[in-house]
Amino acid sequence: MPDDEGWTLPEVAVAVDLAVLTVHDGALQIMLVKRGIPPYEGMLALPGGFLASTEEDLDVAAARELQEETGLHAKDLHLEQLRTYGTPGRDPRRRVITVCYLGFSPNLPEPAAGGDASEAVLMPVDKVLRPRAAVAFDHKKIIADAVERARSKLEYTTLAAAFCGPEFTVTDLREVYEIVWGETLDPRNFHRKIMSVPGFLVPTGERVSRQAGRPAAVFRRGPATILHPAMLRSS
Repeated sequence: MPDDEGWTLPEVAVAVDLAVLTVHDGALQIMLVKRGIPPYEGMLALPGGFLASTEEDLDVAAARELQEETGLHAKDLHLEQLRTYGTPGRDPRRRVITVCYLGFSPNLPEPAAGGDASEAVLMPVDKVLRPRAAVAFDHKKIIADAVERARSKLEYTTLAAAFCGPEFTVTDLREVYEIVWGETLDPRNFHRKIMSVPGFLVPTGERVSRQAGRPAAVFRRGPATILHPAMLRSS
């Protein structure tokens, strides 16, 4: 169909994909589905799909696809747009532009596959990103981008608390950083840096004993969103 200037508008389909990360069993893991239909039937992929209509909002489409393919609800996650992917040929069916959403959750319930997905699983990102690991479409690149975004955001925002439960200790928070970054942090330096950020942690007044030694203070996530100065990875 030509526009007002005579150009022929390309036929493009719009989709949404979701890269949902969590810390589980001591590893950074991502939610994947096994495709139940062609193309790439039987292969692992990110949950997602096409907009249901020209009237459907992107955020609404992302929430719908998440619920249909995994049984998860968007309201239970921290969701934000990662980026848009539109390289020609990324989908063998037609020209498809997808808007990918990045999600974080401390405790994902057991996924329940539905829609175009025959199975929904949590997998360690290190396993998914191995050179020989097969993932449908260009989803391995999207997953790599999602992991790097999560790692970098931990440097300058309070996002790490989104991987913790409603109440947590400084040790719990440090373990999130260590798992997501893949490196060991000095406990004393970490405690000093985190406690120096106004509004990052709010004391609950409670203490919990998990190991030998003095009970640890329990905190909730505070209103702060930015880490200043940033806490940088060593690698």
